[in-house]
Amino acid sequence: MEAVVRCPWCEKDDLYRNYHDKEWGKPVHEDKILFEFLVLEIFQAGLSWHTVLKKRAHFRNALDGFDYKRIAQYQEEKIQELLKNKDIIRNRLKIESIIRNAGAFLVTQREFGSFSDYVWSFVGGCPVDIHPKTLGEIPAKTECSTILSKDLKKRGFMFMGPTVVYAFMQAIGMVNDHLEGCWTRSKNR
Repeated sequence: MEAVVRCPWCEKDDLYRNYHDKEWGKPVHEDKILFEFLVLEIFQAGLSWHTVLKKRAHFRNALDGFDYKRIAQYQEEKIQELLKNKDIIRNRLKIESIIRNAGAFLVTQREFGSFSDYVWSFVGGCPVDIHPKTLGEIPAKTECSTILSKDLKKRGFMFMGPTVVYAFMQAIGMVNDHLEGCWTRSKNR
């Protein structure tokens, strides 16, 4: 039996492998899932993605299933509740930013018909295929992530620097950064 070849970053454990095999880099167009990834990328800033993945179910529970309409209405009482929740990453600035971002998400959604239409317009509606051969060839940010970052910030989004935005673009399949030879590479177009 031939071994499955994956991007080496995901070989830490089954959680990472499952995320890599079933989600990372697969094009996402559903607004609720796009918002979930925006939230997770914000909480990941300065931490490992593995840490965030381990807490994902707790975030889903604490944040009303990533319901951006409800999150946009959060007040100080809910912020305090989240800051006391030991199962999630408790960072006040990040929590406040997801509330603000939920409001900006709704405004952007209304303007473009969907957040998906807005965000995917930055790559012409199709994933950008990078064709990296090694992890070292995968950029931390690109010209496109920088442009999208600036536009998100102009729209009132917080914690959306070019590196966070590029990680978001990778997660939702706007870019295909699976290494050449990875078994999922051709499935993510």
